[in-house]
Amino acid sequence: MQALTDPTYRKLTTLMYDTIGLSLGDSKKPLVSSRLSQRIQRLGMDGFEDYFALIAGPADGGEFQMAIDLLTTNETYFFREPAHYQLIEQELARSKPRSLAVWSAASSFGDEAYSTAMLLADLQQQGRIGPDWRILGTDISDRVLRSAGEAVYPEDRLRNVSPERLKRYCLRGDGSAEGLVQIQDKLRDRVSFGQLNLCQPIEGLGPFDIVFLRNVLIYFDAPTKSAVVDRVLGQLRPGGLFFIGTAEGRVPCSVALQTVGPGAFRKPLGT
Repeated sequence: MQALTDPTYRKLTTLMYDTIGLSLGDSKKPLVSSRLSQRIQRLGMDGFEDYFALIAGPADGGEFQMAIDLLTTNETYFFREPAHYQLIEQELARSKPRSLAVWSAASSFGDEAYSTAMLLADLQQQGRIGPDWRILGTDISDRVLRSAGEAVYPEDRLRNVSPERLKRYCLRGDGSAEGLVQIQDKLRDRVSFGQLNLCQPIEGLGPFDIVFLRNVLIYFDAPTKSAVVDRVLGQLRPGGLFFIGTAEGRVPCSVALQTVGPGAFRKPLGT
């Protein structure tokens, strides 16, 4: 198969940036090559130039979405960055809301959304929040959203889930499904998923009391990061909690967020 040349790489990165805001510098060329090469071979194409022509054309047959999936899917697992969930528990124990809306804005395979659902279900059972709560997970990848809806995971992805929660909210597979875990319907009924491009206008989703935007800003350049965060914060209630990955640094936005912990912020009242 023909190697990925610099001109073709630049065309691929420009296409991804213009359509979904994905910023891929020169250092990402080996990653792009490795993630797309197997797909190109499976399609029986000669190389990356032919693949670019396919995904850039009007009759791509869904292949552009496949390329997005291959280039943006990250490792994820339940209760990643547990300090964020501890902070949510503390905040909700203090405020005791009767209703609650949560948005997992880059939900990937749903680990984050279902982790939050486990926490909220526990808090409801303890009488620390009301029964009216819901969680929305969105992502640009149709493939990961379909997987999230099925809610079946390898056991290792739930390594941070307590035995008590595993018993309350999960079903263990046996036979051919041994080593897999499915989230029970009582949690799945609280979580919905939908496709969303964070680089496009967002309307009709919020307002939310808690928003997660973790481990996705790394894909964007500085101007796109700022625009995405401002767009997402527009769906967060004043006083609501906003989370990014703890390693993602300062939040680039036009709102003067109040820091409440590493990667954790509050939207000021009156904004």
